[in-house]
Amino acid sequence: MIKNDAYNLADTVQMKKPHACQKNDWEILRIGADIRLKCMGCGHIVMLKRAEFNHKVKKVLTKANDPVNLKKELYVPKDKIMRPFLEQKNIEEEE
Repeated sequence: MIKNDAYNLADTVQMKKPHACQKNDWEILRIGADIRLKCMGCGHIVMLKRAEFNHKVKKVLTKANDPVNLKKELYVPKDKIMRPFLEQKNIEEEE
């Protein structure tokens, strides 16, 4: 188990048990109350509660800015991960 502040968006982590495809590398796609992970072997996406993730994670393999990640086929860079975007103009116009 690692600390909550040890991982960030687009980091790759190792879990305690491998996925069914026998890979144990997971990319963090979303961080919040739930954490969305993508298997770097087959691309399968799972969502875990933060407490469950903290219990199952073993260690951080690579950070988001590590060039090793770019060699992986299924890796999505941090700036390409979809994030909700709320425009301030729309909020101000509704008021």
